[in-house]
Amino acid sequence: MRRMAPLPVSSVLDLAPVVPVVVVEELVDAVPLARALVAGGLPAIEVTLRTPVALDAIRAVADAVPDAVVGAGTLISPAQVSDALAAGARFLVSPGWTDVLLESMRASGVPFLPGVSTTSEVVALLERGVREMKFFPAEAAGGTAYLKSLSGPLPQARFCPTGGIGPANAPEYLALPNVSCVGGSWMLPADAIAARDWDRVEALARQASTLK
Repeated sequence: MRRMAPLPVSSVLDLAPVVPVVVVEELVDAVPLARALVAGGLPAIEVTLRTPVALDAIRAVADAVPDAVVGAGTLISPAQVSDALAAGARFLVSPGWTDVLLESMRASGVPFLPGVSTTSEVVALLERGVREMKFFPAEAAGGTAYLKSLSGPLPQARFCPTGGIGPANAPEYLALPNVSCVGGSWMLPADAIAARDWDRVEALARQASTLK
């Protein structure tokens, strides 16, 4: 079984301007989907633990797509952290955090992005030595205006905003000094996945990879 060396969280944030947020419904789709995203220039792939095949999908991508940096998202418990690591996840993402979940992710030895949506949560993470975070749900929590407001008093925090972001507003987020990349799923339209149109996924990924 292939296992890649750990990498610092900044490497995940800086691999591409967009981290695809993937919900895998059919295990057979995991590998060709990941290959299409990587071919399009989006190597960091967050597979969310929202379906029964999610862990198997992470395992399949980790084993079969060496150029992919596959991570696990929607983590809400230490048990899920352990399961994701066992499956081969190279980074971890949570929609929010508690001290118990945070310590589990920190102990994992791989990069992690705990979710925040308030200033107090950001300050609490900075207090604990965490500088890289997921801002979620981005649009509902205040969007670019909120993140811009945070950049003054909390310039040391770096964010990957996710939630309500698409090709139209992604550049607005990426232009902010405290945003390193954004998360989204617009390069994975449901009809393309249903048709297994991996060429279209690759083309959309390539467009996303050029965003600034």
